[in-house]
Amino acid sequence: MNANVEKLFRDDSSIVDSIVDLIPNPDNPTPMVRVSRRFNPHANLDLLVKLEGMNPFGSIKDRTAYFMLQGLDLQDGQSLVEPSAGNTGIALAALANARNVPVEIAVPDGTPQEKKDLLRFLGAELIEVEDELCPIFPSEGARGVVKSMVESAAFNGKYVSPNQYESALNVAAHYHTTGPEIWRQTGGRIAYFFAGIGTGGTITGVGRYLKERNPAIKIIGVEPASRQHRLSGLKRITGLPDEYFPKILDRDLLDDLVSVTDDEAYEAGIRLARSDGIMVGPTTGALLHAAVATGADRNGIAVAISGDNAAKYMSTYAEYLRD
Repeated sequence: MNANVEKLFRDDSSIVDSIVDLIPNPDNPTPMVRVSRRFNPHANLDLLVKLEGMNPFGSIKDRTAYFMLQGLDLQDGQSLVEPSAGNTGIALAALANARNVPVEIAVPDGTPQEKKDLLRFLGAELIEVEDELCPIFPSEGARGVVKSMVESAAFNGKYVSPNQYESALNVAAHYHTTGPEIWRQTGGRIAYFFAGIGTGGTITGVGRYLKERNPAIKIIGVEPASRQHRLSGLKRITGLPDEYFPKILDRDLLDDLVSVTDDEAYEAGIRLARSDGIMVGPTTGALLHAAVATGADRNGIAVAISGDNAAKYMSTYAEYLRD
């Protein structure tokens, strides 16, 4: 290679030494796209989608995984283990590979096949567990398996879990990165924020940041309409006993909670792809359905988080696809 070209590459500040260095990147935030009137008919509601699928490992959980790993003191010979509906596991596996750390991920058997394949592609050891996507009991299923691996004397401290379901760093990731990005990208003019209820990290971190800057901003949570659902990563909290609520979810931040059916979510995802060419997962479809269904009386800028992209859900989208 020409010496001048070599120098150009060495001096180019856009080149990083590791994929890890791309998370988070305040100088290059994930983009926002305005949803057209073909999808959003409400003239007074400016609906924006924040495309978190543009993160290096394909989801908003890249932020969570990065912050949680920064907070872990891993010793030689230890392995990461984490329960996940897929996205956190994928991000952890990729980041663990970059740090040369072994990783095992426990997933509910209903996790989309594409996410399982990505985890195997990354070399993660996959533990498939008979578990609901929306379990009531946090000590059972995938979370219970991981808890036993971490606490069992038989493993002699081999396993360490970041524990996204209880980690304050999950909230911190979004308070320090996602929230500020949204505030800057909207020039502080955001009026509504829509996010799914999962671990509670995104809606709590972003919601807390936005409320501190403008208490009038409405934080709207979106949940599945029933416990038996196919919206990977979302959790129904209506009717959930207090002791089983997501520990890091700050319910005081929520101004509204909207329930969305599987059909509404999947059909909204497909409709957005066909009206705007924006390819999102069904959980994003749930948020967009909620925003449009409740948007007639709303005025101003609404931001909906698109946690990942449609590619991870083609097998589950398939039954909704029509000629």
